[in-house]
Amino acid sequence: MTATTSAPSTGLDVPLERGPAATFLRESHIVFRRQLRMNLRNPAWVIIGMLQPVLYLLLFGPLLEPLIDQFGATNAYTFFVPGMLVQLGIFGAFFAGFSLIGEWREGVIEAERVTPANRTALLVGRLYRDLLQLCVQALILVALGWALGMRASAVGIVIGVLITLLLGGACAAASNALALTVKSEDVMAPVINMIMMPVLLLSGILLPMTIGPDWLVRVSDFMPTRHVVDAVRASFAGDFAFSALGWGIAWSVGMFVLAVWWGTATFRRENA
Repeated sequence: MTATTSAPSTGLDVPLERGPAATFLRESHIVFRRQLRMNLRNPAWVIIGMLQPVLYLLLFGPLLEPLIDQFGATNAYTFFVPGMLVQLGIFGAFFAGFSLIGEWREGVIEAERVTPANRTALLVGRLYRDLLQLCVQALILVALGWALGMRASAVGIVIGVLITLLLGGACAAASNALALTVKSEDVMAPVINMIMMPVLLLSGILLPMTIGPDWLVRVSDFMPTRHVVDAVRASFAGDFAFSALGWGIAWSVGMFVLAVWWGTATFRRENA
């Protein structure tokens, strides 16, 4: 008797007679459920991803209160929480690809590649998980900011969180694409760190770029995430004018579309 091995079950290999949209949603949902179960079994990444912005709020936020007048704001946490939201959306989502490398190593990606599942659905199902996680973390962060003294309109908070989710989805999709490209945590970690440092320093997440020298402000103008931070801050402050939100929303949508295209193309190459 010869022993046989089988690829991990993905639940995607049972064809059903459905329309294209229904099939896409079903396949995405199957991937999402599996990813969610993995997170619930090991919530360490969720906790670690939430811990950093919470510590910033508790330990760095009070330092801003004596300086807030210099920033043209009236409330330290109404200014600071939006920056922490964007940081959460960027830094937390950028680590999404590490789990994908583990799945590739365990043969899950190989198992998915032999199914007729839509390649975009394989990515979108994972993005559902990442966005759900980010949304829960964002709500916790906003609630903590409110408890510490933040004051913002409900509409502004909703708009700010939605912009953050778009940016987080873009970062998660790019992280998945990068993971399938390098297939190594040893390569991926320094690449992400190299990206994160200028993003953190030039986006005005901790301090507004307007207090820096002119040359630094001009450099930061080329950083898309700076415009996203400005847009989220404007929404929290109740400024819903297009001039305040336009560039941030445009950059968030543009990066999301581009990252999903890159992620889908990477899954297709992986499954060719």
